[in-house]
Amino acid sequence: MKIAVLNEPAAGELRVAATPDAVKHYVGAGHTVSVVKGAGKGANFSDEDYKAEGAAIAATNESAVKSADIVLSITGGTKALVAKMKKGAGLTGLLNPTDQPDFAEACAKRGVTAYALEYIPRISRAQAMDVLSSQSNLAGYRSVVEAGSVYGRAFPMMMTAAGTIAPAKVFVMGAGVAGLQAIATARRLGAVTTATDVRPAAKEQVASLGAKFIAVENEEFKEAETAGGYAKQMSKEYQKLQAELTATHIAKQDIVITTALIPGRPAPKLVDKAMIKSMKPGSVLVDLAIERGGNVEGAKPGKVVETANGVKIVGYLNWPARMAADSSSLFARNLRNFLPLVTAEDGSYAPDWDDEIIQGCALTRDGEVVHERLK
Repeated sequence: MKIAVLNEPAAGELRVAATPDAVKHYVGAGHTVSVVKGAGKGANFSDEDYKAEGAAIAATNESAVKSADIVLSITGGTKALVAKMKKGAGLTGLLNPTDQPDFAEACAKRGVTAYALEYIPRISRAQAMDVLSSQSNLAGYRSVVEAGSVYGRAFPMMMTAAGTIAPAKVFVMGAGVAGLQAIATARRLGAVTTATDVRPAAKEQVASLGAKFIAVENEEFKEAETAGGYAKQMSKEYQKLQAELTATHIAKQDIVITTALIPGRPAPKLVDKAMIKSMKPGSVLVDLAIERGGNVEGAKPGKVVETANGVKIVGYLNWPARMAADSSSLFARNLRNFLPLVTAEDGSYAPDWDDEIIQGCALTRDGEVVHERLK
């Protein structure tokens, strides 16, 4: 099988879909790997690192994909690049299909099979392929590190001869993968940590990390989780009750980190201007959902905004890319675990269409858009 690894064309994307270790694995399995020049630079992997593991270095993305059986990428590249691929080839990445269905249509038109890795089913067998979890985990960690930098004060209680420094109070809104890692990181740094989520299972998870759980625990709360483990869209009534509870809590916090995302929908607004106005000068809000509209009113994509009352709102984009080396390594390992599902026993490219994982993440097949969410 001929594998091509893209130099990601998206602005600010520093990750790469295959590390030198991954290339070593592919070459050892008998595959031919072509890595585009400079693909790993943002993650501190040089072209020489790839060559040392047996990869050929392609001059451009276009030349790399021309003869590839499968193209490995972070975001899928561009429609123009898809047009250069050969018919019947595969393309992997976080393709964001609900926001850009025209990309899937371009793949279908070219006869390319597009695999949206964010649609890999959340089943036990697919855990090692779950790119959303691996990337969100690092985003949650980084959110606390960045919050500490912007906050500019200590996290733990410090008792010194010169006096005592009170611990920072950190509130994490959303206890999915990113939120749980944010809680764990804040706790490790010594902050007094609280968290909230609409999913009942999150209460025990939050408590296991040593944080206090904050939520309106009514009947709707008890049924607020989908079979796939995602949070359901809550009613207006519940949102109002939860907002009232969290508003009083937020006023006492030094750092608030919001992580609430609903697949395929705009991010819910969790923190409004009134809540922000109640916070102390120097407090920090970190919005991890900014790429889907954000959880915090007034957050600006890619910027740190300071409000009139001295609260800073952090709206950085692409959090995993802020730790490009580690996020690339995890992403590459996820892909290594996925590729056997599109590889025949003789090493050729051959998707197993009977596999539920392939069925769950394939957007296109034989020139048609086949995924239920895009039909």
